[in-house]
Amino acid sequence: MRCCVLGAGRVGSAIARDLARLDGWQVTVVDVSEAALALLAGQPGIEVVRADLGRPDEVRRLAVGNDIAVGAVPGPMGFATVRAVIEARVNVVDISFFEEDPFALDGLAREMGVVAVVDAGIAPGFDNMILGHDDTLFEEVERFACYVGGLPTARHWPFEYRAVFSPIDVIAEYTRPARLVVEGRVVTREALTEREMIDFPGVGTLEAFNTDGLRTLIKTMKVPHMKEKTLRFPGHAEIMRILRATGYFDEQPVEVAGVRVRPVDLTARLLSSAWQLGPGEEDMTVMRVEVEGLLHGRRVLRRYDLLDRFDRETGITSMARTTGYTCTGVARVVAEGLFTEPGLSPPEVVGRAPGCFSFVVRHLEERGVRFTETEEALQ
Repeated sequence: MRCCVLGAGRVGSAIARDLARLDGWQVTVVDVSEAALALLAGQPGIEVVRADLGRPDEVRRLAVGNDIAVGAVPGPMGFATVRAVIEARVNVVDISFFEEDPFALDGLAREMGVVAVVDAGIAPGFDNMILGHDDTLFEEVERFACYVGGLPTARHWPFEYRAVFSPIDVIAEYTRPARLVVEGRVVTREALTEREMIDFPGVGTLEAFNTDGLRTLIKTMKVPHMKEKTLRFPGHAEIMRILRATGYFDEQPVEVAGVRVRPVDLTARLLSSAWQLGPGEEDMTVMRVEVEGLLHGRRVLRRYDLLDRFDRETGITSMARTTGYTCTGVARVVAEGLFTEPGLSPPEVVGRAPGCFSFVVRHLEERGVRFTETEEALQ
């Protein structure tokens, strides 16, 4: 199986290492960063190629001849990267979480006979698969909620946060209006709002606030009540609201000392250092998914809980593990022929397909990413 991994950041490198361990897989990793590629060079089953993935012609050239490609580039590059892979007639699984409407690529993917799965991370991603799978079991799903966050295991002033992926993608979560479904209608809320405190065993109290995490679920699922909220240590959201209100996340250039600069680019650069995990620092992923509805004639609440921590043995962050290994599970589902639907498919569609959800669950469990599932009868 020949696979091309586009992007060698924390998550991309975890994806490459995981796939290269599979029998019969040969993985080519592409990135513009020589430093990132150097960490993977020489590892069994991995070949590295330095190239500018911001050029669609390069993406097409590199994708050709592979059985599958995995997109792990920053969000602003994601849509163009997936389109270029589809144009190369190569199946693709993507985790870039780009802002553009992914269904705009559906017609092209069908025309090319390509299976394209987007948002194939932990959330959005596995939470979508949970809802898609449970929707095939429930007579009616009435409510879906996802609470999820990647956090440092220790809190540090002033941000109460460390980012294990690109700060520009985190900022996008904090600026993009959040879409929810309330009583069957799509409503919009400002990101970072409607905060609520939730206790998680082994972690303590976290704050949850609105972000635009439902994404494709708004179009694909007919559930009257749906929301996704991001989890952080209490206090973080208010600091981010202050930065946003002051203009630090603005995309329109301003002139400073004769130089025009976008405030968001400067902020992302500064936060990249401030949010970097320090030596010996570890992260964790906390996630709770709730599906409520009618199951076998009874109203039930099904809950899926995850607490995953930094892997000290491999040095792979929890966010890279949970995001990357979900992606490799979906990549295997596509590459091994369990999911063969041409066109653009979000994870909830994959979760509906027979055998796919259980396959990815086993794939994650084999890598130590385990959900606890409980079911509660409701009145």
